[in-house]
Amino acid sequence: MYLQHQRGRKAERLAETYLKQADLRTITRNYRCRGGEIDLIMHESSRLLVFVEVRYRQSPGYGGAAASVTSTKRQHIRRAALHFLKTRPEFRSWPARFDVVALDGPISRAHITWLKNAFEC
Repeated sequence: MYLQHQRGRKAERLAETYLKQADLRTITRNYRCRGGEIDLIMHESSRLLVFVEVRYRQSPGYGGAAASVTSTKRQHIRRAALHFLKTRPEFRSWPARFDVVALDGPISRAHITWLKNAFEC
């Protein structure tokens, strides 16, 4: 389990670096509340909040990383996003979207797929 956790954190760092290269800026990492968690909360310069779920799968079995974002997982992300907005009033008026960054293959050379607006709130 420890190795799996390490790979997950590495995947999150890779995703964050990838998104920063696309001019997104980090607000916070691993935002947790009772209802769920969001891996990355970032923003574009246009004052657009981006809630990011990072998924990593070493092998393509079971549909790969992107397919692992289930309806239950999306519900947990929505709850965490609503909690974030309640506790951070400075972002309440900002439009937002939900993205998924999927990493597939060995972590050292994972293929990154960025799904903008992957699901709605």
